[in-house]
Order: sequence, then structure tokens, then C-alpha cells
Amino acid sequence: MTSTNLPIPSGPMARRASRRVLVQHGERKVWIGGDAPVVVQSMTNTDTADVIGTAIQIKELARAGSEMVRLTVDKPEAAAAVPAIREQLDRMEVDVPLVGDFHYNGHILLRDFP
Repeated sequence: MTSTNLPIPSGPMARRASRRVLVQHGERKVWIGGDAPVVVQSMTNTDTADVIGTAIQIKELARAGSEMVRLTVDKPEAAAAVPAIREQLDRMEVDVPLVGDFHYNGHILLRDFP
């Protein structure tokens, strides 16, 4: 048998050890990593600089069962929009925690948009 013909293992996968992290917005707490249960999360595919479009998509994802939503923070306009997105979600009574998915320039964006 060559490596491409080997049987595919099945059954439960061993979980790698990781540290536990709290993602929170207001009273809504989501633990990830460590011994925390699996969390349903989604990622937006809107331009994060589009505050209304992104907030609407996050609302739809939360209503569909996402316990946490990731959004791309890849440029200054996206970083600047994040507080407005959170404010819009709060007005819409959507309390799902958000996680920024930073790209290669994340250290610069975090410095300029804390």
C-alpha cells in the first residue's frame, strides 16, 4: 500500500490540549479551548467596513445558532468599523460575542485601533 491507499482512520479524534479562553460581551460568556464544549461559530463574508451589512449578517448568524461570530479585520477601514458594528448590534439587541480575525498587519491595526 502506498500512502495514498492507506485506510482513513475513523472514530473520535484525540483532542489536543489547549488553554481555555473566555470570549465575552456583556453578560454573554463563551468559553473556548481547554475542556470547554464545542462552540458553534461562524464568520462573516461581508466587507467589515460595511457596518449595516455586517451587523445584519451577524444578527442572522446569531439567530441561526452561532454562539460567536468572527469578522475580518484586514484594513484600517475594517478596524475603524468594529465599534460601530458592536453599537449597531447592541441597538438590534444582538449580544453575540465578536472575534476579530486579523491578518498580516494585525499588530499595526491593534496599535492604531485599540
